[in-house]
Amino acid sequence: MKKLRKHMQMKRIFFAAIAFLLLACNDDFLDQVPDDRLTFDATFSQRNNVDQYLANIYSRIPNEMAQRYTTTQHSGPWTGASDEAEYVWSFHWGNYLDVGDWNATTGEVSSLWSNFYRGIRAASTFIQNVDNCQDCQPDRINQYKAEAKALRAFFYYNLIRSWGPVILLGNEPIPADADLSGLKRNTMQECVDYIVAELDEAADELEGISFDGQNAGRMSRPFALAIKEKTLLLNASPLFNGNSDYSEMVDEEGIQLISQTVDNSKWQDAADAAKAFIDEYVPGTFSLYRENDANGTYSPYLSTRNVMTTDWNDEIIFARTRGQIYYHYDVTPLHSGISNSEVKGAGGLSATQEMVDAYFMANGRSIDDPASGYTEDGFSQYQSPFDFTQRSTYNQWVNREPRFYVGITYNNSLWLNRTSVGNIITETWYNGNSGRAAGGNDYPPTGYIVRKNMITSPRGNQDRTIPMLRLAEIYLDYVEALNEVDPGNPDILIYLNEIRDRAGIPGYGEDGLEVPSSQAEMREAIHKERRVELAFENVRYFDVRRWKEGVDYFDGPKHGMDINAPQEVDFYNVVEFENRVFDLRHHLFPIPQDEINANPALIQNTGW
Repeated sequence: MKKLRKHMQMKRIFFAAIAFLLLACNDDFLDQVPDDRLTFDATFSQRNNVDQYLANIYSRIPNEMAQRYTTTQHSGPWTGASDEAEYVWSFHWGNYLDVGDWNATTGEVSSLWSNFYRGIRAASTFIQNVDNCQDCQPDRINQYKAEAKALRAFFYYNLIRSWGPVILLGNEPIPADADLSGLKRNTMQECVDYIVAELDEAADELEGISFDGQNAGRMSRPFALAIKEKTLLLNASPLFNGNSDYSEMVDEEGIQLISQTVDNSKWQDAADAAKAFIDEYVPGTFSLYRENDANGTYSPYLSTRNVMTTDWNDEIIFARTRGQIYYHYDVTPLHSGISNSEVKGAGGLSATQEMVDAYFMANGRSIDDPASGYTEDGFSQYQSPFDFTQRSTYNQWVNREPRFYVGITYNNSLWLNRTSVGNIITETWYNGNSGRAAGGNDYPPTGYIVRKNMITSPRGNQDRTIPMLRLAEIYLDYVEALNEVDPGNPDILIYLNEIRDRAGIPGYGEDGLEVPSSQAEMREAIHKERRVELAFENVRYFDVRRWKEGVDYFDGPKHGMDINAPQEVDFYNVVEFENRVFDLRHHLFPIPQDEINANPALIQNTGW
């Protein structure tokens, strides 16, 4: 009985420490737990407690399929805050970003910042104390330390892609009685160098450790090397590579926080890191996902759809393990009049006309190419790749590339889940079964509903992972960096065309499609491909910002169908649904004001 009481007391101490250390939401990120050495010794003495502590650090990884709930799911507003989409619900934080109604005092800014710093602090505490585990084997302790190191670096990566240069806390937990008032932001290059070094160490320490089976979803060597590459790509991009917009961000010693000189070798570093990843893991470990149809014929539609829905397929480098997926409700149409809840949702995550227009035609050409065959008006009988028959389809949506039909639910289209109640046709015009009149607060504000990432089984199915990084993104990172440092390198066309081939459209230099003839033209082609291939995967928001093109793409009017037209024929008129606000300062988040107040040594980002 005494042993049981002691064990229960230790568990209570442990979970109290966890709650204080990891789950508090309203305190500053540098608030400390009481300096109780015995409590921490007890916490880390048994593997069960160690596993739970590490699991809580993992819980800091954002659940990006829950972007309606930023503060509780650590997710960002990335999809709705980009030119890809619009959330219908006013409380979604992305809607505030879209109209410029946010600043350094906004709660979500502090919440995201604090989440990553708490994860960093907890990872450092874990690394320092896990050796105290009495029933952990040495190889297990070494693996756990490497995982925590990779997690810490990943959290820093998440910080710098939103805020730019941040505060590096070092590898030792900060003492409870430390004077924190003088902490200053490190330079961007110092942050990048630290993250890269940590990921290199973690990758070496994780070499030979499997990342499937019971280790699926844990930090791994390939994920560490992939985030290293992405960190280097971010550092090479115009936002941080010689950006004079941040010339006033200088510390008291006169050191620029962000480089004012363009350094083309940074693109080479990113290209080298991407190529090193490819050389090590392709084709033996990862490959672009490809799937045949029921007849045994290769299907670009199934391949580009199911790469996001087939757990741990050969393209997935990292996925968040199963959890609450609110996203299914967001992208399942309302389907008024149908009683089965498995095919009823909100359809409230709505693609913009700008995103719809970005998809290529079936011949691989952009819709503004005179040879594309794009028709702006009228209707045709057309059978989409997800349908079993022809239907009257607005000509703008006819003969588009397979990824369009993966990504977009449009008016008069067949719904994905046919197992629950049979064939359902989604109607998004005003009086349609998923239109504004039927929906109340649940309807697509542009007349389009995002479809990508949606499963074909019932909406309530939570038994799936959340893909966060796949090989196609590494390919596109590689060709982007290579084009900046070595335009004309044959690898650019090889890997870009591999993406297009998997998508079922001609590559450049095939079927009369000209190869981009200059570095600038190839850059545009790569950017277009990223926009389509990685649509709705929380990439576009960061791409546009790191290219320093937010004012060009995110500012100004955004468009959709006329969802308020009482006659269906008028629904097809393209109208403005919102005039968005994005200026130069929005390329970086503001440092939370409560952190500035607590530590005046912190330099605020320009414009805030």
